[in-house]
Amino acid sequence: MSRLPRLRNIALALALCVAAAGGCRGKLVDPARATRAYPMALGQGSVVQIQAIPAATDISIVNATAVSYANFDLWLNQRYVCHVDALGAGQTIRVPIIGFYDQWGEKPYPGGLLQTFDPTPIVLLQIETAADQPLVGLVCALPETMREQ
Repeated sequence: MSRLPRLRNIALALALCVAAAGGCRGKLVDPARATRAYPMALGQGSVVQIQAIPAATDISIVNATAVSYANFDLWLNQRYVCHVDALGAGQTIRVPIIGFYDQWGEKPYPGGLLQTFDPTPIVLLQIETAADQPLVGLVCALPETMREQ
């Protein structure tokens, strides 16, 4: 008996499993985590020397100023928001990308080795300190993949 038909069946079964696993991954949505819409009416009042450095699964926020921020919302790309308890003067914190949600409960896509979607680009980060104050823009660095080129 030839091994060729058996190997072909095994290869076909393996290909079907890989295709099914890749097709199971949908959008990263949790309607229970839905937030509010981006506060477009506030506008951005300033840009401060707080650097946002994106990595595969998180964003490092480096506060190079003498100003501390507490109990604020961090907006990503005018869509996703994440609450941050504190960012002290001179402090560096890491914010997980999957900690952000939009008004429908969707998360941005993180990077990483086994991801099936392109990661969400980090192009704009802003701090919202109060509901009646203009947003504060952060300086966004290039992602790791672009810095290596």
